Amino acid sequence: MKKHILPAIKLTVLSIILLAVVYPLFVWGMAQLSSNKGKGQVITHNGKTYYANIGQSFTEDKYFWSRPSAVDYNAAGSGGSNKGASNEAYLAEVQARIDTFLVHNPGIDKSEIPVDLVTASGSGLDPNFSVQSAKVQVKRIAKIRGIDELKLNQLIDKQIEKPLWGIFGPEKINVLKLNLALDELR
Repeated sequence: MKKHILPAIKLTVLSIILLAVVYPLFVWGMAQLSSNKGKGQVITHNGKTYYANIGQSFTEDKYFWSRPSAVDYNAAGSGGSNKGASNEAYLAEVQARIDTFLVHNPGIDKSEIPVDLVTASGSGLDPNFSVQSAKVQVKRIAKIRGIDELKLNQLIDKQIEKPLWGIFGPEKINVLKLNLALDELR
């Protein structure tokens, strides 16, 4: 028995030291090398502080709407809805989002609505959406704000973030940055 207990205790102590001390210190040290010392992407605008890497709720018609959140944009508890594509409650929720979008964006066909405007991300905190999600909202915003659609499309084009190294992931737009730039547009 002594033959097995001592190695088990040694392995336990080594694991605790590695996983509870060394690894967290390594991650903390790497975060200190980042531009904001591991505090996230902070944006201060008109005296308010926002986190650009956490999804924000935008539902006013004068703004580009953000991707829905399964956790109501609460960063304290990220997570998806865990409802499958055949779940009736989930399908009803998505249909309600589609109906709401169509009411606020007349002239848009249901088939033109990008999926990321009516479904939440896996974390519920995705700060980005697709380029098409921005472009499909241009008519509504142009009408409400009295801004030329061409000018809005140029603003969208300036906000596009390319994939990592040009190959990993799709083009995307940070909704917060886009809406802050929209407020600056006159």
